[in-house]
Amino acid sequence: MTRYTQVFLATAFTSRSKQDIEILQDCLFCINEQGMIARIVRPEDLDYTAVLAEYEQTDHFQRIEKGSYLLPGFVDLHIHASQWAQAGTALDLPLNEWLNKYTFPLEERFSDLAYAQLVYEDVVQTLLANGTTTALYFATIHKEASILLANICAEKGQRGLVGKVVMDHPDETSPHYRDMNVQTALEDTEEFILAVKELSKTTKQGVYPVVTPRFIPSCTDESLHGLGELAQKYDTHIQSHCSESDWAHKHVQKRFGKNDTQALNDFGLLQDKTVLAHCNFLSDEDAALFAETGSAIAHCPISNAYFANSVLPAARFASMGVDIGLGSDIAGGFSPSLYDNARQAVMSSRMLEDGVDPSLPADERGVSDSRIALNEAFYYLTAGGGESLSLPIGRLEEGYAWDVQRINTLVPTARLPLFDNEIELTDLFQKMLYLVRPENIQDVWVQGELVHSRR
Repeated sequence: MTRYTQVFLATAFTSRSKQDIEILQDCLFCINEQGMIARIVRPEDLDYTAVLAEYEQTDHFQRIEKGSYLLPGFVDLHIHASQWAQAGTALDLPLNEWLNKYTFPLEERFSDLAYAQLVYEDVVQTLLANGTTTALYFATIHKEASILLANICAEKGQRGLVGKVVMDHPDETSPHYRDMNVQTALEDTEEFILAVKELSKTTKQGVYPVVTPRFIPSCTDESLHGLGELAQKYDTHIQSHCSESDWAHKHVQKRFGKNDTQALNDFGLLQDKTVLAHCNFLSDEDAALFAETGSAIAHCPISNAYFANSVLPAARFASMGVDIGLGSDIAGGFSPSLYDNARQAVMSSRMLEDGVDPSLPADERGVSDSRIALNEAFYYLTAGGGESLSLPIGRLEEGYAWDVQRINTLVPTARLPLFDNEIELTDLFQKMLYLVRPENIQDVWVQGELVHSRR
């Protein structure tokens, strides 16, 4: 019989498709030494009893107790790690003013590695405690601090995709916080890529360098072109902001006579490992280019409510074949919890469909067929995030990483309102997605390793 390093007996939930949840009741999850799901043995399988008997009296076995359930670890497709220090601050300001008054002066401080370590260690641990097992991070322009963030992800066990930010345009950046010139920006980015690729060789769950032009307004044409070449040379992921707000969207149209999507594609920055945040103002032609290139949208519903001047038509873009996942967008979004962002994604989609102006007739008030259900938001949190990153994560399925969170519904300080022993598991799943707080997330595993525990 095949030997496994860990076997879990549990009831779990995973996405079968965008609309359908698969309930894996009382299954045996068999994990190999690489931290991958080697096999899922269901109660109806002929060898279920034999596998259970072989492992249940060993140190390799763990029974997830009554009242606790497993969910895949969540994938955060857009977070500014440095901005954790300003989360919940000045969200009433316009985006451009918020960036210049708060964000850029804060990010400038990350030249101080002691300060960077203080913030980065805390944000990585906070995300793990909230069930986020993979995070796509913007760091800052500082090469050394960006490498430090990758090291912290490696040490704490989170799968981190980290980008050294590039912003070199003298007209759209502060003289106190920008890359010195195109050459420095590209050289630092290349050295950063090589350092993180070397680190990844000894990191079980993987850390990845990400080519990261902050957004088109902050970058010169030369740096955007050079970053496209670096991404191709080293086969890295790419991230940026795209058509986020009226201001940013119109800036790019004025500069290039086209939308962000087309401009980024011209610079070689749209490909299967590209994730672009927000994308609220994509045209149908833009969305078709996303689908054609395999680029993905990081939907940031809480942040969008403050800064994007619109609601992302996620249902429409998904129907066009665009990959979509969720992002917290700390600190444009105040919450490190992707549970909160999934809830907001559902609510925002309902507001888009129903409309928000009560002075208009009902049939003129909203955009039809815009709502997404909770199951779809869960898909974005998990499988959609994995597909957006082209990584085998986000599903409880054979061949995928054992990235899992154990949810205890009976925690005294955060007990879910479950008063019927015969509650349908589909109803229980919805209660968890809507009501779970960090106290309920008792254990978190990444690539088979326990990285967070409240016990």
